[in-house]
Amino acid sequence: MTATAPHRPTAAEPSPPRRTGRRATDLLNAVPAARSVAGHGADAADRDGRLAPGTVAALTDAGFHRLFVPPERGGVGGGFATLVGAVAAVGEGCASAAWVAAVFANFGRLAGFLPPEGRSVIWGDGPDVRLVGAVAPTGHARPGPGGWLLSGSWQYVSGAAFAHWALLAGRTAEDGGEAVRFFAVPRHAYEITGTWSAPGMRGTGSDTVRVDEAFVARELSFPRRLAADGALSAHPWLTVPSAAVTPLCFVAPALGAAAAALAAWTQRLRDAPTRSTDAARVALARSMGEVDAARLLVDRAAATADLGRVGPSEAVRNARDAALAMELISTAVSRLYRLVGTSGQSDPRFQRPWRDITTAAGHALLGFEAAGRSYTEQLTTSPGAPYGARRDARSHRE
Repeated sequence: MTATAPHRPTAAEPSPPRRTGRRATDLLNAVPAARSVAGHGADAADRDGRLAPGTVAALTDAGFHRLFVPPERGGVGGGFATLVGAVAAVGEGCASAAWVAAVFANFGRLAGFLPPEGRSVIWGDGPDVRLVGAVAPTGHARPGPGGWLLSGSWQYVSGAAFAHWALLAGRTAEDGGEAVRFFAVPRHAYEITGTWSAPGMRGTGSDTVRVDEAFVARELSFPRRLAADGALSAHPWLTVPSAAVTPLCFVAPALGAAAAALAAWTQRLRDAPTRSTDAARVALARSMGEVDAARLLVDRAAATADLGRVGPSEAVRNARDAALAMELISTAVSRLYRLVGTSGQSDPRFQRPWRDITTAAGHALLGFEAAGRSYTEQLTTSPGAPYGARRDARSHRE
């Protein structure tokens, strides 16, 4: 059995730096540097199956970890539009780095649902704590004195090797029934097995995490329904249901990768005008239009989430739009990859975005069939749920 609280990083697990006085706009200002570092490390990340420490440090310096940390804990009170824009920009340099940045931000947001005592443990040394996790409840927990005893195995935990904490979902027996809770587990209390071998997003290091009878204090756990439904909170990013925002975290890296692929294709046609056939020009124009449409869908979803007043209709629309955006991106980049021919398909400028986007499109939260069913069910069974959603996000800006 391994005690988990209070946790302080060891020498091999350095304490997060304590910084104050930063704002959400600082993240956008720091993006070019983070994108440059991530881009220079993209080849190595793809080869090694994980990000370089320097890339992780650049993401920390940019402020992804603290974007949704409560201001009283040193956070900046950021928003989802800021996150989507910053993640997509980093994705132009390395989609894997962008994916991990989104994971760090998203699980930092989820940790805000912990009780106040738990938030004090997580962010007691500063806001730049690296949090990762798994939302599928593939573990189980039983009550113990003062908390829970957690065991289980969780796949696809992106960035696990660089995390200070993991938020892991597990099933519990409560009030005569079954419930699902998140448990905050420090790095020393879980093992990592290198199981990630997908063709794309290789640098995410989305390996398997295993916990064996770890003690999790009561203040380091919260019911998953708080995140699923949104909580009453002074912080608007905690009032939004997870279905309305989590898919945005996973489509944003693909937007960046698609932008990189489109730029490479444009340069290819400029450098070799003889390749600029009518078919190539039309394919590029169509793909650019599809990526533009995807970005508009994601931007609207992020703007809706930033309002902090997201009902069931808006939540399912956001999930639908993220899934549709992923389909548009995948179609656009796949078309160009086929058209580039064998002479270009080994070029990492074309191959890696295609591999990364194809892999990202397989994420469970980005499948259009499930998202479309949920949207249509809400549309046809809930009174007052008109086509498109209650109101467009822009109509709330008063």
